[in-house]
Amino acid sequence: MISYLIVAALLVVCDQLVKYWVVSNLSLGETMNVIPNVFSLTYYQNSGAAWSILQGQMWFFAIVTFVAVPLCIWLLWKNRRGSKFYSLALGLVIAGALGNFIDRMRLGYVVDMFQTDFINFPIFNVADMCLTIGVVMVFIYALFEERFERKTK
Repeated sequence: MISYLIVAALLVVCDQLVKYWVVSNLSLGETMNVIPNVFSLTYYQNSGAAWSILQGQMWFFAIVTFVAVPLCIWLLWKNRRGSKFYSLALGLVIAGALGNFIDRMRLGYVVDMFQTDFINFPIFNVADMCLTIGVVMVFIYALFEERFERKTK
């Protein structure tokens, strides 16, 4: 269990360092091409969630974080001898929730920077990736829980 919390903590640090670099090196709205027509860095401040939904609803995101993080830690504890896949998924959800929560509490918005240039997709950050991948993994685990449990035993 501790190793997954350490992974979560390292991902939060990585998220915050990338955000710090972007804020220090790009002006708000500035774009830096990384791979032309594929991927760029764009400094964006988002006070909502993906696609800027729920703009300015800090209380909502705070409540979700205060429920999700302890719940994930409890599930991680409950699964401490179970599926490593599920434990990693929970660690990713914790990292994503805390990474964006830190921004919301400290800045009043979330710093986003990763932009896909080949499709119209919201600008996102490391915490968003952790949350998305973690939630998808939780769903995969839920769908195939029996198979995961058989492999663990």
